[in-house]
Amino acid sequence: MKKIFLNIFIFTFSFLSVSINAQTKAELEQQRKKYKKEINQLNKLLFSEQKKEKNALEELRDLNQKIELRNKLLATIESETKLLSRKINTNESKLKKLKTNLASLKEDYAEMIYKSYKSKSQQSRLMFLLSSQNFYQAYKRMEYMKQYTKFRKKQGESIVVQTKVIDSLNIQKIEKDTLLVFEKNQKTEIENDKKNQENLISTIKKRENKYKRDLRNKIKEDKLIAARIDKLIKEEIARANRKIKNKPKTVKRNEFILSPEAKVLAANFESNKGKLPWPIEQGLITRKFGVQPHPTFPGITINSTGLHFVTAKESDAEAIFDGEVLNILVGSGGIKNVMVRHGNYISSYNNIESSYVKKGDKIKTGQKIGKIFTDKVSGKTKLVFSLFKNTKRLNPSSWILKR
Repeated sequence: MKKIFLNIFIFTFSFLSVSINAQTKAELEQQRKKYKKEINQLNKLLFSEQKKEKNALEELRDLNQKIELRNKLLATIESETKLLSRKINTNESKLKKLKTNLASLKEDYAEMIYKSYKSKSQQSRLMFLLSSQNFYQAYKRMEYMKQYTKFRKKQGESIVVQTKVIDSLNIQKIEKDTLLVFEKNQKTEIENDKKNQENLISTIKKRENKYKRDLRNKIKEDKLIAARIDKLIKEEIARANRKIKNKPKTVKRNEFILSPEAKVLAANFESNKGKLPWPIEQGLITRKFGVQPHPTFPGITINSTGLHFVTAKESDAEAIFDGEVLNILVGSGGIKNVMVRHGNYISSYNNIESSYVKKGDKIKTGQKIGKIFTDKVSGKTKLVFSLFKNTKRLNPSSWILKR
């Protein structure tokens, strides 16, 4: 009886030792949920709106982003199913033996309970003790009775453990089947997206010259806006420095002279690198920072001066840190760019329809600073967010929280 229990205990330990790595599985599951959420946001923010005027180039860019996300989701699902398959295959070979041992354990336990029942009376136990030849034998018999009771309890607990292990394996199989169905659905969605992608590419090729001309004009316009912002920042730095009394002997060009309070603010801002909140409550990034090749036309590069966020209609831009409104630049159509100073750092919120703040206002982290403009043609609500240290442009992705 003790031998059976020992074998079962060792087998259970070895079975559980090869169970799925909980951390790896949890990470994959979290990643899968993240990609699903991003795809849902893409569909809601980029594809649910009925556009007044279709732009094949813009639609293709959005579709490419969705296909890329779906491929990442598929890769995650495949990793999950492979992980489950490996563990199921390893454990399945042991499952048969486990069931056999479990049956033996139950049979042995039933026999033990029956024998215990036959001698369960207090009188039988007392007679067993009194019939001892000496005190030492009586002590040993009492210890045996205690151990027997404890062993019987462990046998019952072991049966429960074995049953749960078998149930756990069955759950793994169900989970794997569910993932395979989900994977199949995603592959179907990708095939549909790729068909649309081919149609859009065909449309673009027919009017390639026009799209290239429009694209170059847009790149030129973006450069002019960036130059205007750079010039404004330089002017604001010069204006702020003129107000400083007791200037240091050496002042670097196009750099803020910081008061003690401004130095503290800048240091606090710097210490929060990678932990700053997003400038929107909900949404996603549709364009990264920096020079990058155009996804459709080889040889054409885009210099993104900030991050492009897409969010829901009627959404507001929110300050990423405490500071003061440095200036509000008004562009064509009354669209605004609100710039907030944080010591010698500047955060810029471009494509604001209506501003809730004015130049010189003190700002708190998370404060709503303006309503983001929604393009009536594309139906998109987009915020262009930039970050500077003095006049140097920074990559905002390195400063804001990862989502």
